[in-house]
Amino acid sequence: MSSSHPPWLTSLLNDTSPAPRIYRWTPNKHQPPGPPPDDPRRIFILGVGNIGRLYAVHLTRHRPNPPPITLVLHRRDLLDHWIADPGIEISRDGGKIVEKTVDGLDVEYWTDDPPPADEGSSSEIGPLISNIIIATKADAALPQADRLRRYLGPSSTVAFAQNGISKMWPPHGRLYASHRWPAGDAPSFAACITTHGVLSHGLFRSEHASVADAKIGLVMPSPIRPRGSEYLLDTVATAPGLESRRVSRADLWVLQLEKLVVNSIINPITAILRCKNGVLFAEPSGVLVDVMNRVLHETSRVYQALVDHPSTAEILMDPDSPGHSTLGTEAKSLDAIRRDLTDRFAVGALRAMLWRVGHQVSLNTSSMLQDVRAGRRTEIREFNGWIVDTAHFLSAGTSTSTDHTRSSNTSTDPARCQAGQQHQDLDVSTHRALIDLVESGKTLDQSELGRAISG
Repeated sequence: MSSSHPPWLTSLLNDTSPAPRIYRWTPNKHQPPGPPPDDPRRIFILGVGNIGRLYAVHLTRHRPNPPPITLVLHRRDLLDHWIADPGIEISRDGGKIVEKTVDGLDVEYWTDDPPPADEGSSSEIGPLISNIIIATKADAALPQADRLRRYLGPSSTVAFAQNGISKMWPPHGRLYASHRWPAGDAPSFAACITTHGVLSHGLFRSEHASVADAKIGLVMPSPIRPRGSEYLLDTVATAPGLESRRVSRADLWVLQLEKLVVNSIINPITAILRCKNGVLFAEPSGVLVDVMNRVLHETSRVYQALVDHPSTAEILMDPDSPGHSTLGTEAKSLDAIRRDLTDRFAVGALRAMLWRVGHQVSLNTSSMLQDVRAGRRTEIREFNGWIVDTAHFLSAGTSTSTDHTRSSNTSTDPARCQAGQQHQDLDVSTHRALIDLVESGKTLDQSELGRAISG
């Protein structure tokens, strides 16, 4: 197994166990009237945290024919809670507006074990799932999709809706798909980028604290892509009130990378300092600015190396990618697009973006700080850990990747050639330090953080 494979991929490639059979538990012994579970319009939402609730509520607002929505629960007690008090409650405007949505929502508890005959209706899910949004924590997203692989095929679309970078981007996504679907009948994988601010107030209760937008696009289309495979993306992109739109593969990739810049800085630093987001941007200079600049420099070098990697050509030059593109990929050469992205991922550009977003979310509490305070696992490995893993992957294949890139692009740009030579030593020590500090549960002040980072 290649040493450049990230740990998650190595683990899945080493797994040759058969796909489990999954059973649905429903609240009643008899299915309620309405569209059947295998209706191709039905959208399953696995993960009923803040993002899953937000998407579910807005998808039910489609008129005149809203898609049937099924919330997939991962614990039996959640099913019991829904039976006692059905519906999703979303509050807005500081709690002045409270809306509860029940109509259009079904619930199912999915488990490896069929329930006793006297405890509700049960059947194996499938035969195939047409549309599913996975809105779990980032580290659980792909394992959940992998668990369902028996019920996913070329007519299925899986949309991941969480922070971090989709694991299905080239080059790793194709390796995973060919391992799990060796006949070439893998589903289409998509991703959602959500910038709405949503806070949890308990089971099935959330506050829509700040209205923003969402974007959805394909990450890895099915090799077959049958008719109807666009349904989920189009339905999410047009959901009333979600302020969502469809974007091209290239735009989605860049937007995920840019959002990761923000998440890999604001989340861990606020979690370590136990502070609101705005504290990081209160002063134009000082210890915190120095720490953030160190992170930005490391991230910039990794991103610029990634842009030059041969695997990105598939993303940047996809001629069949639907959705709005702001990169101008239709009229530019691959080399020109890569030059533009090298500039876009320069330290100065990333810093300007970070400060702009930081001031916009200054009053918010980061999701990682919320997790730390609640004693939950954090997504640090999906944020900073992804950058560390990517640096390792790029460094491990430096000579081959650089030679391939130069020969395929015939680039004579001195800056890009010099950057390629430097890929052998992608320093991500600051990212590693932040991971260690968050996972150790340390609480530091600004001076202590500066000393911990500088060594």
